[in-house]
Amino acid sequence: MPSLRKTATKVAQRLIEAGHETFFAGGCVRDQLLGASPKDFDLATSATPDEVQTLFKNTNAIGAHFGVILVKEDKQPIEIATFRHDGSYQDGRRPESVTFTNAKEDAKRRDFTINGLFQNPLTGEILDYVGGQEDLNQKLLRAIGDASTRFQEDALRLLRAVRFAVKTGFEIEPTTWQAMQQNAQLLENISPERIADEFSRILTHPNRARGFQLLLDAGLLAIFLPEAIALVGCEQPPQWHPEGDVFTHTRIALDLLPSDAPLELCLAVLLHDIGKPPTYSWDEKDQRIRFSGHDAVGATMAEEILRRLRYSNETIAQVREMVARHMQFMNVQDMRVAKLKRFMSRPTFPLELELHRVDCESSNGFTDNLTFLKGKAEEFANEPIIPQPFISGKDLIERGLHPGPQFRTILEKIQTLQLEGKLNSREEALQYLSVSNIQEKGNI
Repeated sequence: MPSLRKTATKVAQRLIEAGHETFFAGGCVRDQLLGASPKDFDLATSATPDEVQTLFKNTNAIGAHFGVILVKEDKQPIEIATFRHDGSYQDGRRPESVTFTNAKEDAKRRDFTINGLFQNPLTGEILDYVGGQEDLNQKLLRAIGDASTRFQEDALRLLRAVRFAVKTGFEIEPTTWQAMQQNAQLLENISPERIADEFSRILTHPNRARGFQLLLDAGLLAIFLPEAIALVGCEQPPQWHPEGDVFTHTRIALDLLPSDAPLELCLAVLLHDIGKPPTYSWDEKDQRIRFSGHDAVGATMAEEILRRLRYSNETIAQVREMVARHMQFMNVQDMRVAKLKRFMSRPTFPLELELHRVDCESSNGFTDNLTFLKGKAEEFANEPIIPQPFISGKDLIERGLHPGPQFRTILEKIQTLQLEGKLNSREEALQYLSVSNIQEKGNI
């Protein structure tokens, strides 16, 4: 299969040969100029949607009303957009109408100068009608034209500005930044799903900590994640958290995550202490700050936040579990073997371990529990951490018990002895049952 660029060039050449001005547009031009490999190659053309569909057999009119046609060539999708001028934006998201126009006018209706560049796919020539090349050289993210107008047209651009600043490492140009702060409230017009999509991209980027700070400073975090604002200025016991307030701790923890950290882990780190502000108290006896039960409160809050943002049930369940259990790591060295094995067998344990690492590194630097668990993981590595149980409910029924709540008690007891190495075979387990004289109440 040819590369995506070759396929896009092939599609562009067919349009050009048919007499239609056609360019690479937007992100693929920006990324190439920054020395990065584009993930897709979008085309902008003078051809109308009907003309595009006439030239190509395999098409999908995904956004024909806005002049966008998806062409599938060499089994690869190429998005083709007709040069357009947008009408008024009544809903703060999409134009009410579009008028097909030329490349220069099309560039002017885009969001940021670095995204408004065109490139001739056959010669490599750059067409810049908005000053994008200069901003690339200056490492600036600047809105095209009047910044407030761009954000009022489409409030999702507020989050996109943060994402592009995070992705490129660029500074946001002062006028654009001021317009973001002044128009932050417009984000209320955007659906939770679209907000979550942009937010997830920010959070899973290696520069996520900067994104978190930009979202706060721009006033955007207060709109879609107001619970996080309470982290700012929420003091912590200095003996355990010399880094400062909960927001600072969270930001540092995000920064310590590996570059490829999955979304669920990023969300769990972001929300692991979200329950601290509502559980803040001052212990007069010990003269210290406490956050009693913040893990349980935080788990409930995390679920409410993620449901509000329409994250998947699977993501919500994983994040809730990680937040709910992150304080249990302080007790691992005191756990009995069976409890420890159950603790380490949870599906989310590898992510929880990473959460624990950055939680400690961003505060007290305590690594004893992390070292202990890594050692135990090596010790338990030669066999399944939770092996197949020696006995089942069927064995209890055969011994005269009627199914009921006592089954769980009995089976857990036998499994605990198995995990601790006190029972080493099915025969030993059955013998233990016989000797223990099982009773209906589940006492063994």
